[in-house]
Amino acid sequence: MNKRTLLSILVAGACVAPVMAQANMLKAESSEPYTIKASDLAKKEQALTDFPLMKSVKATIRTLDNALVEQIEPGKATNPDNVKRVESILKESDWEYLFPLRAKEYSYSNLLKAVGKFPALCDTYTDGRDSLAICRKELATMFAHFAQETGGHESWRPEAEWRQALVYVREMGWSEGQKGGYNGECNPDVWQGQTWPCGKDKDGDFLSYFGRGAKQLSYNYNYGPFSEAMFGDVRTLLDKPELVADTWLNLASAIFFFAYPQPPKPSMLQVIDGTWQPNDHDKANGLVPGFGVTTQIINGGVECGGPTEIAQSENRIKYYKEFANYLKVPVPENEVLGCANMKQFDEGGAGALKIYWEQ
Repeated sequence: MNKRTLLSILVAGACVAPVMAQANMLKAESSEPYTIKASDLAKKEQALTDFPLMKSVKATIRTLDNALVEQIEPGKATNPDNVKRVESILKESDWEYLFPLRAKEYSYSNLLKAVGKFPALCDTYTDGRDSLAICRKELATMFAHFAQETGGHESWRPEAEWRQALVYVREMGWSEGQKGGYNGECNPDVWQGQTWPCGKDKDGDFLSYFGRGAKQLSYNYNYGPFSEAMFGDVRTLLDKPELVADTWLNLASAIFFFAYPQPPKPSMLQVIDGTWQPNDHDKANGLVPGFGVTTQIINGGVECGGPTEIAQSENRIKYYKEFANYLKVPVPENEVLGCANMKQFDEGGAGALKIYWEQ
């Protein structure tokens, strides 16, 4: 038995500042801590999470042990099934063609390791869904967003803009060892600094949590949850954020964002594989399956909801069409590719899910 706060983040948030669960470790009208049995917590968690939506999310965010991930290499017979499926669609030569300007850290081997870490990506479906077709669409969607988020966007180059993705492994203007980057929430007096305590450099200053990797992961409140998802410990990446740039985590961080829901938003993965089905409230808000809703998930507050598509959303659509064509993904004429006039997800939608519990 342990004296502990009752704070269990059931699903880590990705790339947004998560809501802080309020943990109360004091008895009502008492200043004395009380003891909670771990077995009681486990029973309560089971009761709170025993319903189809939560089960489907748990299946989507399952991960492979890092020791097995490290063994993944192109062409190995022991590679997991989802990795082999990606290899069957995307050879190393395809990777070289699609991302000719990428930073060297974004290797084909790192891609396969990142895919292997998340077995739900390019998963095997046994309920009649086409596993290969879903995998192709997942890759085309991810790559289109890579092109917008980390692309060179230089129209003068001989390589078309859609092939200019993964240029940046570290945020422009930042390098390891620079001070004062994205660490305002490291203050131990604020809840972000308490929940995800920042690492310090040799001078005793907080480390910089500037953007790293294919999703440009930033801030301690994103490094911490990602570290916990990858290593079971928030400290690993809070102490060594450079790992998000220099190892297979540079691509795994993007897949993490792709696979994890951010309630009330569903995950992009569950949108593409059909697990998420909009309810009437979603439909009234224009939230329907298609590439457009994945833009709403990734950056809807900036790019979506206006009367016309803005430039960033238009870019994503163009890039998606190109990757879809290359990867043999059909794009139906009636698929909603943009997010103009699309309202944001809210608590009335089918993706709304309480992923933390308090007190």
